[in-house]
Amino acid sequence: MKNKIIYLDKDLPKNLKFDTSIAVDTEATGLSMLRDRLCVVQLTDGKGNIYVVKVESPYNCPNLKSVLANPKIEKIFHFARFDVAMIKKCLGVDVYPIFCTKIASKLCRTSTDKHSLKSLVKEFFDVDLNKDEQTSDWAVSKLSEKQIQYAAGDVEYLHRIKEILIEKLKREKRLELAKKCFEFLPARCALDLQGWTDEDIFAH
Repeated sequence: MKNKIIYLDKDLPKNLKFDTSIAVDTEATGLSMLRDRLCVVQLTDGKGNIYVVKVESPYNCPNLKSVLANPKIEKIFHFARFDVAMIKKCLGVDVYPIFCTKIASKLCRTSTDKHSLKSLVKEFFDVDLNKDEQTSDWAVSKLSEKQIQYAAGDVEYLHRIKEILIEKLKREKRLELAKKCFEFLPARCALDLQGWTDEDIFAH
């Protein structure tokens, strides 16, 4: 099934409905949760449509916020720690429940240190994701076609990756541990946003 990529300015359509699960990713002006700001939110329900939403301060996007805040919809991320923190900081939304494919990968693929999205897509689907636009200027007023395609690629495979990783977590008897890690993510993000990004407060 070929995905349809829908580029939107500022918000999702008002009457757009999702089922129980969406894959989500974000693009920002940089990689600092404290310094940088949110520029793009891309999401899909894995059924053919990928929505790439260009957002900017003062972030007047009530429909997008409503979807992200809906506790009945699971949000699948890769490295949720960054995305959830940026969504909280810029959109004022608490994202829950969460599934993070990076955490899941680290818990069940312990024979490797390759846990990037690009690595997972290559291993599971033999597809090479083009990451050339990763460090491009996401604050531009209108995204280029290359940026739109890149943003879509970051969510396109997440539903299928999640299913593969769940089976591996079950095999290693670590699924419940993964769920507890996902439940802690909002607190981890709150610590990041208050300055405890590098300090381990659980250490002696």
